Amino acid sequence: MRVLVTGASGFVGSRLAPALEEAGHEVRAMTRHPDTYSGAGTRVQGDVGDEASLRAALSDCEAAYYLVHSLDSPDFQEKDAAAARSFARAAADAGLRRIIYLGGLGSDDDDLSAHLRSRRQVERLLGETGVPVTTLRAGIVIGHGGVSWEMTRQLVAHLPAMITPRWVHTRTQPAVLADVVRYLVGVLEAPEAEGRAFDVGGREVLEYLEMLTRVAEIQGRRLLIVPVPLLSPKLSSYWLSLVTDVDVQTGRSLIDSMTNEVVVKDDSIRRVVPFEPMSYDEAVLTALGERARARRDARSQESAGREG
Repeated sequence: MRVLVTGASGFVGSRLAPALEEAGHEVRAMTRHPDTYSGAGTRVQGDVGDEASLRAALSDCEAAYYLVHSLDSPDFQEKDAAAARSFARAAADAGLRRIIYLGGLGSDDDDLSAHLRSRRQVERLLGETGVPVTTLRAGIVIGHGGVSWEMTRQLVAHLPAMITPRWVHTRTQPAVLADVVRYLVGVLEAPEAEGRAFDVGGREVLEYLEMLTRVAEIQGRRLLIVPVPLLSPKLSSYWLSLVTDVDVQTGRSLIDSMTNEVVVKDDSIRRVVPFEPMSYDEAVLTALGERARARRDARSQESAGREG
């Protein structure tokens, strides 16, 4: 199947494109900067803010993965809504058979954060022109390079002790990047996945506090965490930007979402794409290993450049 992957150079897209090729699909890798793209698939220029470029990128494709968002922008809700509408129109005109979207976990009965409400809105808008949409709703995705994971890792790495808001006791069900990619590939041709939304999570339900302390334990660190009731999301985001490289706007959006419990309510995805998800500790070790290899490769390239 000929498939377009938006955000092909991003955290999920860069792993999804080679996985789709390994599964026998023809991949078009959409990026705003094709000259610098060196990943899997045939690179094509495209920007969700430019509908003409979307029409060109989607031409002759049968399905598309929608993996883009504007979380680092203050007006991300408006930008993401406009982009979803443009993509839906272009997908319908291209005669696409299916859109696959990676959205966010969270109960519709809950008072969802702006971030999670935006994810739900994009989910609806993508289907407004009649192209069937398959949505995988995930919470935190553990993997090297992911913003939520990097926030967790860097907090543990930089602070022997931290004062945190009450959201550290919110329950979440973190998913593993490799498992999410496996689900994304698996639903592509599954007829029973057409037009459905699936909850996606890992093997364990954890509080954010447990996630932090287990990362510390795996790395042989001692970590003291003191939750306090009066640390606002705004103050938390500024604090986060001081001790990690997560920008203030992205940090604020993520922290706002941490007040929402994000756990799997319906595990039917396990029957559509059956396999045993990785444990949280295995996910952490995998992500740390990927980071170590990336740093080693970067040092090797710098050394080769100096010698050249």
